[in-house]
Amino acid sequence: MTCLQYAVSGRIALLTMAQPPVNSLGYDLRVALVAALDRANADPAVSALVLTGSERAFSGGADIREFDTPKFMQEPHLRTVVDLFEQSAKPVIAAIGGVCMGGGLELALSTHFRVASPQATIALPEVKLGLLPGAGGTQRLPRLLGLEAALSFILGGNPLPASKFKGTPLFNEIIEGDLIAGALAFAERVVADKLPIKRVCDLKVSYPSHEAFLQFARNMVKGVAGPYPAPLKIVDAIAATLKPSFAEGDAIEQRLFTELMLTPESRALRHLFQAERAASKIPDVPDGTPTRTIAKVGVIGAGTMGGGIAMNFLNAGLPVTLIETKQEALDRGIATITKNYQGSLQKGKLTEADLAKRLALLTGSLQFSDLSDCDLVIEAVFEDIAVKEKVFTALDLVAKPGAILASNTSTLDVNRIAGFTQRPADVVGLHFFSPANVMKLLEVVRGQATAKDVLATVMGLAKKIKKIAVVAGVCDGFIGNRMLMPYWAAAEDLIARGATPWQVDQAMEAFGMVMGPFRVSDLAGNDIGWAIRKSRAALNPQRPVKPNVADALCELGRFGQKTGKGWYRYEAGNRAPIPDPEVMALLESHRQKLGITAQTFSDEEIVTRCVYALINEGAKLLGEGIAARASDIDMVYLTGYGFPAYRGGPMHYANEIGLFKVARTLTELGKDGDPSWAPAPLIVECLSANRALT
Repeated sequence: MTCLQYAVSGRIALLTMAQPPVNSLGYDLRVALVAALDRANADPAVSALVLTGSERAFSGGADIREFDTPKFMQEPHLRTVVDLFEQSAKPVIAAIGGVCMGGGLELALSTHFRVASPQATIALPEVKLGLLPGAGGTQRLPRLLGLEAALSFILGGNPLPASKFKGTPLFNEIIEGDLIAGALAFAERVVADKLPIKRVCDLKVSYPSHEAFLQFARNMVKGVAGPYPAPLKIVDAIAATLKPSFAEGDAIEQRLFTELMLTPESRALRHLFQAERAASKIPDVPDGTPTRTIAKVGVIGAGTMGGGIAMNFLNAGLPVTLIETKQEALDRGIATITKNYQGSLQKGKLTEADLAKRLALLTGSLQFSDLSDCDLVIEAVFEDIAVKEKVFTALDLVAKPGAILASNTSTLDVNRIAGFTQRPADVVGLHFFSPANVMKLLEVVRGQATAKDVLATVMGLAKKIKKIAVVAGVCDGFIGNRMLMPYWAAAEDLIARGATPWQVDQAMEAFGMVMGPFRVSDLAGNDIGWAIRKSRAALNPQRPVKPNVADALCELGRFGQKTGKGWYRYEAGNRAPIPDPEVMALLESHRQKLGITAQTFSDEEIVTRCVYALINEGAKLLGEGIAARASDIDMVYLTGYGFPAYRGGPMHYANEIGLFKVARTLTELGKDGDPSWAPAPLIVECLSANRALT
């Protein structure tokens, strides 16, 4: 039983789960738990059992990697383990230290006594995977905390400190100091005092006027659950605790859990849970690759992006040198950072001491030479290759040997940027998303020469600054912005053919996108896309450029929210988009020039064109190796572009639709002769091999 250690101390059997990193309750550990339980119950020298884990985790719950595999329900499955521990003839005490979540907490609830360290955290986070606790959690927790408190705890899904539950029936004791010593002493008292075994399943739930409360809860949950079915089913499961017997409620929980397991929403959320963990793994950069020390960071450019980037490192306790070319620009940048922190202070997210500490770590300068002691330097200057050349040429002269030189470029060639230096192995793309101090996504762009220890270093640093890092290869736009190009082209083609920007936005928002493409463009600034299009045209003069409405819009100075007019118009002090007749006139003029007769599109047609454009381009870059795995693309679009989590990302969504349908629809869309709709080679390959995009 390598995943579980068994020892006897006096009259107490100590069962220590040892399945790193978080004692996930996979098949092997479940088998070991039952064997250890049987061994202790069969040993006349043992009078009680203490079940514990590591200092880091009692148990993080079920092994999600086993979901949708035979092992998940292979006996002894988790429900069986929980029932066997609850029915143990000898008292079982759970000693909880570190994380105790999901199935781990359900296992603890099945024991007869529970003790915990004050630092332990508990949670039933299944709602975040589109599920409900499926091993008795919805039935046992209300018997210990009461109906209302248990419902709030399970619906929230967030970890809470064990100390919060001191004095409740959930914990018999909060142990200061050595948890195991305290738990063994507690177990000895249970034996010495002949304390009766307390099975949670024998307790009753009572709540005055429970029908009114549960109806109120259903109404509240229905209003906020949106497309997610799990929250309402959690209410139903907790309501089942009022059934005459535990077994009746337990059967209802099991049925509801099974129903949720089969929903596309839960499949999507489980996919994203695993995708986030997979994204941190680089196939040819193994765990344990040596990393470089990052003790000080330099940021070039104190604008919105540079300031936001600097805040990430200040928040992590790293000193930052912020570089600008003019004093007024530097002062403005530091003032913006200070204002952002003061906003957090006013909201109670930051203390005065925190504010002072972070600002003390920030140094402004007009001299590149002040970057000479930085271990990492990130440029956040204008998106122009000539400007990047000047910056990296100068940086190469002053940065110390071994310093990592990073570009925040969103589209430009990182290999070319690396070529401006004499140390291309030290150069990497770190594409932050605006606002950089808020957005979770960080695209790590791997150049042809980028060293493996550089990649390992920045991936570790991403965790430190609380970003989700996804590695991308070098191409125009990397993962996110490259896919955005055909998505945007599909949206613009729709309005050129007869749809309105607001119809497109409403259709995409109904699909689940946080914002439709035209609202996003107005928010980001239409001039940014305009500058990128002009830059691409200059770099590729042989590529034909057809007239587009977006350029015509920018020529009128309609740059979006910052100018009060873009695809929509905006009233002063209000970000609400208002459809504008001037845009309709512009569209009609554009159609006349191109000889287009306006046609109507259904919302379904709009969604199909925009989403399938994303899917097809994603499959292309996956086939080219720009992304290592399909789930990396999904993480980019979930965390950086507002794709709905309950659909799992564009690649997962394609697999859910089925690649047969995807290929046929793309072929149909391309019947007018547009080659961009031709199914990506990888889609054709996967379809013929009867496998999903992975």
